Amino acid sequence: MPAQTKNYQCPACTGPLHFDAATGRLACEYCGSSFDVAELERREAEKNGSAAHAGAGAWDTSGMAGDWQADGLRAYLCPSCGAELLCDETTAATSCPYCGNPMVLTDRLEGVLRPDYILPFRVDKAAAVQALKAYYKGKPLLPKAFTAENHMEEIKGVYVPFWLFDGTAEADARFHATRTFLRSDGKYEITTTQHFEVHRAGTIPFQRVPVDASSKMPDDYMDSIEPFDYAALEPFAMGYLPGYLADKYDRSVADCAGRVEERIRNSAIEALQETVHGYDLCVPEYAQVEMHRGQVRYALFPVWLLSTRWKGQSFLFAMNGQTGKLVGDLPISWRRLCAWFAGIALPLAAVLAAALFGFG
Repeated sequence: MPAQTKNYQCPACTGPLHFDAATGRLACEYCGSSFDVAELERREAEKNGSAAHAGAGAWDTSGMAGDWQADGLRAYLCPSCGAELLCDETTAATSCPYCGNPMVLTDRLEGVLRPDYILPFRVDKAAAVQALKAYYKGKPLLPKAFTAENHMEEIKGVYVPFWLFDGTAEADARFHATRTFLRSDGKYEITTTQHFEVHRAGTIPFQRVPVDASSKMPDDYMDSIEPFDYAALEPFAMGYLPGYLADKYDRSVADCAGRVEERIRNSAIEALQETVHGYDLCVPEYAQVEMHRGQVRYALFPVWLLSTRWKGQSFLFAMNGQTGKLVGDLPISWRRLCAWFAGIALPLAAVLAAALFGFG
C-alpha cells in the first residue's frame, strides 16, 4: 500500500512551497511569500502531532530521532544502478543523480531512520551552475558534450546521509625526531644529525566526525568536499527538502565503524605529532589509540551532483551545497587531445628537422 505523502502549501495562496537556499526560507513561486522553516514546522506539528523516537546500534544511538515514515517521504528505486532515494510527493519522474539514467518513480516505501539534523543548502542551483562553468575553464580537453548547457541543467541537489560520531580517544605515541646542523672547517662541509626519541600521550575528545552512509556515494568525493560548517546544523525538518532529493542510508553504523575509527586514530596521532616542536623531522614510530565510543547522530548534508556518461564511462561531479567546494572526475576528449598533440608535435618536428638536416 502506498504511504501517505506530504506537501508544503503556502498559507497565503495554497501554492506549493520549495526551500530557497539563498534565503534559507520556504518560498512560494505564485504569490512571492516566504516562510520560516521552523515556524511552518511548528504549525504542522501542532496540526499533525509529532513522531516517535527510536534508535539502535553498536554505538550509542539511543538519542536518535524516530522513523520518518510519519513525515510522508516516498522511497524510489533506480532500475539501472539500484540507488534508493527519498523524494517528496511532487516528484513523478527524474534522473538518477548517481548514474544519470532517467527513471519512472514507483510507490515503494520502506521505513528508515529519521535524521536528527540537517544542513540546509546554502548554494542554490544557479550558483552551482556558475561554479561548474568556472571549473570547466582552462580545461580545453573536455568533450563539448560534457560542457553543454543541457548537462549543466541536469545538476541535482541531493541530501546525502551521514553518521556523526562522538567519543574520546586515549592516544600514546612515540616519534623519531632529528636535528641537522651544517658547519664548515674551511676545507670540508660537515653535517651533524642528532636523533631523539619523543613520547607524547593524551586524551583527545572528538565530536561529530562525519562518515557518509551511502554506498552509492564515493567516499573520496565526500571526504574531498569537507568540511561542513556545523554551526548551521538544524534539527531535521521536512521543510528543507522540497525541491531536492534525499538519499536514505544503506550503510549502518556498524558498517561505517571501521572507517571512522581509522580516521579518528590517524587524527589522534596527528594531533600528538603537532605538539612536537624544535626538530627538523618528526616521524611516528609507534602509536596505540584506545577509543571510547559515544553517541552517534544521523544527519543529511547538502551536495550538488552531476553524473554523465562519456564513451561508456560514468563521470561524477560533486559540490558541497553549503560552502561551494567542489571536486570532479572529468573526461578527456581524445579527438581534442590528438589535435592538441598534433598541433605541438608537427611544429616541433619541423624545427628538429630543420636543425638536423638543414631544411627551411
